[in-house]
Formats: sequence, C-alpha cells, structure tokens
Amino acid sequence: MADTQRPLSPHLQIYRKQVQMMTSITHRATGIALAIGTLLVVCGLLQLAAGEESFNRFKGIIGSPVGIVLLLGWSWSLFYHLCNGIRHLLQDAGLGYEIPQFVRSSWLSVAGSIVLTVLVWAYVWMAGGAA
Repeated sequence: MADTQRPLSPHLQIYRKQVQMMTSITHRATGIALAIGTLLVVCGLLQLAAGEESFNRFKGIIGSPVGIVLLLGWSWSLFYHLCNGIRHLLQDAGLGYEIPQFVRSSWLSVAGSIVLTVLVWAYVWMAGGAA
C-alpha cells in the first residue's frame, strides 16, 4: 500500500466552498431560525390574548431596532427556506441535476428570497410600519 500522506476521507479543509454546499448549510440554519422565530410569533399571540396593554408592550419591543432586525431575519429565513424547498421539490421530481442547473437554481433561491423579503418589507413600510 502506497504512503500518500493524504487523509483517508474527505475533510472540510480540502473542499473549496461552493454555492451548493453553502445553500445546503443555509437551508438547515434557516430551518432552525424559523423554529426559534416561531416562538416569537407565539409570544406575540399570547400577548395579544392577554390584553391590549400587554400587546402594546410587545409591539414596543418588536418595533425596536433589535426587534425589527429579528423580524427581518425571520422573514428572510422564511422566504429562503421556501425558495430552497421548492428547488428541492423540483430536484425530487428529477429536474436540475446537472451541475450548471444545480448552481443556477441555488443562486435563484438566494436571489428569490432576497427579492421576496424586500417586496414584503417595502409593503410593510408603505402600509405604516411593522409594529
């Protein structure tokens, strides 16, 4: 057996970062962010059920700069997970397995999530704000 001085199995330090790898990691991270962000939505619903004063306090917190950043991140996570999930459904149907198509669909899911987030937040701000 030849002494090759190479690792026996692939390791992250020898891989070059590719969009496919990053979109897979981001898809998993946004799934976690959605689960955690859903707790924020449930908290808002509980405050709404508790009464007007309680909900106004919640609106004050969620309308703060930190709250807006959390909502913005949660909404981008939602749209990214949606777009990438649609991409995965198409791949499950047998479409887009060639490398150029795979890379293109990865970038489309990133771009689509950004466009959808910007559109929703533009509507929110034009309608009078987030909170």
